[in-house]
Amino acid sequence: MTTLAQQGTQPTGFPTRFREGEARSRRLGRPLRLLGRIAEVDEDLMERIGRAFSERDEAGARLAEAIRMRAGTPGKVTMTQLRTALEHGAAAVESPPPALADFFAQVEATPDWVDWDLVDEGGHVFTRLGQNAADVLLQLSLISGYRFGGPPDLLVATGGLTGSTTRRRLAETQHWAVSLRKPGALRPPEPGSVSGEAWRLTVHVRAMHALVNAGFEERWDTSRWGLPINQADQAATLGLFDGVLIIGCRALGVPISRQDARALMHLWKYVGWLMGVDEDFLVDNEWERHRINYHVLLSQAEISEAGPQLAQAAVDVQRDRSYPGWPGSLERVRGWYEKERVLSMLTVFLGTRSMHELGLPTRPPWAHAYLLPLNLLRHRVLGRTARGRDRLERRGERNADSLLASYFGRESAAVGNLPE
Repeated sequence: MTTLAQQGTQPTGFPTRFREGEARSRRLGRPLRLLGRIAEVDEDLMERIGRAFSERDEAGARLAEAIRMRAGTPGKVTMTQLRTALEHGAAAVESPPPALADFFAQVEATPDWVDWDLVDEGGHVFTRLGQNAADVLLQLSLISGYRFGGPPDLLVATGGLTGSTTRRRLAETQHWAVSLRKPGALRPPEPGSVSGEAWRLTVHVRAMHALVNAGFEERWDTSRWGLPINQADQAATLGLFDGVLIIGCRALGVPISRQDARALMHLWKYVGWLMGVDEDFLVDNEWERHRINYHVLLSQAEISEAGPQLAQAAVDVQRDRSYPGWPGSLERVRGWYEKERVLSMLTVFLGTRSMHELGLPTRPPWAHAYLLPLNLLRHRVLGRTARGRDRLERRGERNADSLLASYFGRESAAVGNLPE
């Protein structure tokens, strides 16, 4: 099929990345198109995605502007005020500046559509997925996204996920993802109680994204990429963390029922709302997410130089992780094994062409060969009973603790510091 770019009818008013790699994206998206039962491209949705490249989180932008004001300027938001509001709500801040009050009035006003029981159930499902979820989030939610220019270029520009910072940034992402699984962790602060850890971390990340936007927008090539952190890329990221998580775990042999998928989607819908993702891209229907993801995929650029840098760093860091419980002399062996395991799984998930584009060596599919029967036993046999599901959940909790200890090592577990 001829793309709009090939016809010379690329829409005006959008960044040049928009639909630049559409022919390649159609090839990569064939399985998603079939899975989502997509008969034809929805041009209205494509136009909405195109506009979203130039849209930001406005409440976050106003907060970032107030944080960046000089000390003593009326309306200035201090880090102390922000941290207090994150933990106890804006009401705990004495005479809160307008930008702070407006931002927290938004994130503390939980939408009527949020079903807390379903959110907590999504956390239980997430936990039961265990190592499978960790594998998919690293390989499909992060590394597969490096095949398209834009966000990877920003990560390189900010120094995130490259060089010596790679292990720490991946650890912070894992820490945030693990926090989402705990019952009650996404509750906002209420009088007399502190906010849940996952709520606090998610809003913290939103503020951090707003500060990155404010710091880079003037020097960023917006005609090429759109805003540094924009609504289209946020929608893409959300889709990689909900719909792709479900697809990836199923590809590893884990059965995810319609009920469990709905719970996971609802969890991530609320997380997306907290992150400031536009409501046009918030869904808790798995098939609608696949449809949106396919169109977001079509909107992407070709791969840029940043992609291989990030992908190779994310793979190489597996050898740099610490592995508690392993003798020091054998930690290197375990690190080598983990790197080879990731390469084996990536070869199956991404295919040889994408592996070559990212500068990654291919490996035989030995990891999938043992994971598929293992997951068949754990999830399709043992997981059919309530007792079996409890065991899977406990195993998932232990896996999460082990994963965080491996990535953080002796460092404290926290999510990126907000600049003063």
